Amino acid sequence: MWTLAGQGCWRRCALAAWATRAARRGLPAPRPAPTRGAAAESKAPDRSYSSADRKEKIDMSRFPVENTRNFSIIAHVDHGKSTLADRLLELTGAIDKTKNNKQVLDKLQVERERGITVKAQTASLFYDYEGKQYLLNLIDTPGHVDFSYEVSRSLSACQGVLLVVDANEGIQAQTVANFFLAFEAQLSVIPVINKIDLKNADPERVEKQIEKVFDIPSDECIKISAKLGTNVESVLQAVIKRIPPPKVHRKNPLRALVFDSTFDQYRGVIANVALFDGVVSKGDKIVSAHTQKTYEVNEVGVLNPNEQPTHKLYAGQVGYLIAGMKDVTEAQIGDTLYLHKQPVEPLPGFKSAKPMVFAGMYPIDQSEYNNLKSAIEKLTLNDSSVTVHRDSSLALGAGWRLGFLGLLHMEVFNQRLEQEYNASVILTTPTVPYKAVLSSAKLIKEYREKEITIINPAQFPDKSKVTEYLEPIVLGTIITPDEYTGKIMMLCQARRAVQKNMMYIDQNRIMLKYLFPLNEIVVDFYDSLKSLSSGYASFDYEDAGYQTAELVKMDILLNGNIVEELVTVVHKDKAYSAGKAICERLKDSLPRQLFEIAIQAALGSKIIARETVKAYRKNVLAKCYGGDITRKMKLLKRQTEGKKKLRKVGNVEVPKDAFIKVLKTQSDK
Repeated sequence: MWTLAGQGCWRRCALAAWATRAARRGLPAPRPAPTRGAAAESKAPDRSYSSADRKEKIDMSRFPVENTRNFSIIAHVDHGKSTLADRLLELTGAIDKTKNNKQVLDKLQVERERGITVKAQTASLFYDYEGKQYLLNLIDTPGHVDFSYEVSRSLSACQGVLLVVDANEGIQAQTVANFFLAFEAQLSVIPVINKIDLKNADPERVEKQIEKVFDIPSDECIKISAKLGTNVESVLQAVIKRIPPPKVHRKNPLRALVFDSTFDQYRGVIANVALFDGVVSKGDKIVSAHTQKTYEVNEVGVLNPNEQPTHKLYAGQVGYLIAGMKDVTEAQIGDTLYLHKQPVEPLPGFKSAKPMVFAGMYPIDQSEYNNLKSAIEKLTLNDSSVTVHRDSSLALGAGWRLGFLGLLHMEVFNQRLEQEYNASVILTTPTVPYKAVLSSAKLIKEYREKEITIINPAQFPDKSKVTEYLEPIVLGTIITPDEYTGKIMMLCQARRAVQKNMMYIDQNRIMLKYLFPLNEIVVDFYDSLKSLSSGYASFDYEDAGYQTAELVKMDILLNGNIVEELVTVVHKDKAYSAGKAICERLKDSLPRQLFEIAIQAALGSKIIARETVKAYRKNVLAKCYGGDITRKMKLLKRQTEGKKKLRKVGNVEVPKDAFIKVLKTQSDK
């Protein structure tokens, strides 16, 4: 039997022999096993290989509050926000100057493919000016109306904005909307006229527009070309001179606002935070005001534009924080983080985003349901403006009813699901949230409120149960060259819009304001507007509440049976055209049967449109060579009776691919 000493002696001999063989072959010798005394020391984790410590940590205490500036870049779509951000990153040395620097902050595949910004991105820039080093925290924001929630969130972490306007296009609809977002937040606005290198650029005209519409003196405008880098240095100097430092207190207890978050498969939730008070460092215990859960901070840092770990983050600075949040629901955007046992008054946070468009989302194959559920959870952490409700359908199975801020938002969400999570889904026709005012006390008791919101058309209540229906309306702003005004006015009237205002912003550009029913613009209004105005008109809208409307629920019947998935809510005046369009698309999509299929659109018991899919028909007269007419009539009569019987017995099942074709938006026709 071996003794312990014998075992140790044997291990030392084996190690010596191994070392000799390794030396002969030119391999590194094995490390000896630690002794008992060393074992205790070896339990301390070896941090030398962690990615956080491989990078040199920045000392953020070098930047006092008066040398810190937090600002956003806001503009209409395609006015050069991301290009200006690229030049600012190059000027401050955050990235190397190369020809490949295009949309550096746009990291998503969908952003690079479409050439638009979808997610607001943060970058901390270090800039020397007049002998002082400044910390400039830049947030690049989206320009499309559907992502205005991203813009309003980003502005909460800023004290000023760069309002970028195209020297060729001039002020457009989203320029106006974004300016008023910044104005309401009482931020300093620096107007920047971009693309002065273009052949048709007219910066003087744009200066006059800015002075007329926004009441900003023309001598405050900075004229640049972000593409060529012309005069971009003066933008950084204006940020330092014109934007005030944040009003914060570093000696107070920690108060940090979570204004964005992403999910990393290995590190959990990465929260983007703006510090309003105090200091946070690695190892601190922090508490979420929303969930009251306690976490230990694993890493803090700034984005430059890639993650750069730091020792600490101080009040007035913007950075990221990793605290071992494993569940996607734990990092609520708008949440306040504070130190354990040092509770503070939570920050106001954000108004929750109001979904404007709802659509059903179902997995193509029900076996993919759990994978899709996990993908939607992770993506909604990254995009908190999407609302999710469980839903199910007889034809399409279990799924969700998702609320989006607009149609582009819905398309981008779908594209990100496919690209980032490899998920294929069926999306139903987008609908808007209607309201109904209930008539009887019994119904009010049942629903527990007098006014109910309907996001699924199948649950639309009958006219006998309600006193009135309400539909959402929006205040739309259209900016267009004046030669297209007549066509655009006709388009707006066809969409049941009411004109509110009309104003010339210069000699040949006009700004129209209309009240639109949301369901009239949600699908294809933007495309129609662009085609009418040769692409020159721009459109933006904001929520304007609800108005009473004559709404009806339109059922689609196949051989007398209602198909729940195709139920829609339409205005009474538009019911016939909408019903006819759906019936025609169904006729083209449904496979023929051995019996006739009647496709009908109905308002209650009244049929308003009908299409028929003819039956397959065997030629029963093929064997008759002449002969008496009664013989032929007998065979035809027998066939008709058989078809009649089949029609009673046969069920029409709508195949999934037919559903997908019919549920595609009207503009695809």
